Amino acid sequence: MRTWQVKRRKRTRHLIELGGLVVKAGIVELTNDDRATIYGALLWIADKLQSDQGEHARDLWAAKGWQAFGGERREEKTSQRT
Repeated sequence: MRTWQVKRRKRTRHLIELGGLVVKAGIVELTNDDRATIYGALLWIADKLQSDQGEHARDLWAAKGWQAFGGERREEKTSQRT
């Protein structure tokens, strides 16, 4: 496989995973799949991260994300046992 094909597949997988996070967080349903609203929210996040409060926001959001991932892992293990 050519190098450009490998890079393209890697980029495509990355974009699909990011889109999956948007769906997993419930953003699509909460915005009625309004792309302008989703994009506006992402721009707001980017502005927040570039502000003087960016590091604090990043830490809070990362902690919340890791907590959610941890909860999902526990749920998966519980459902596998039953």
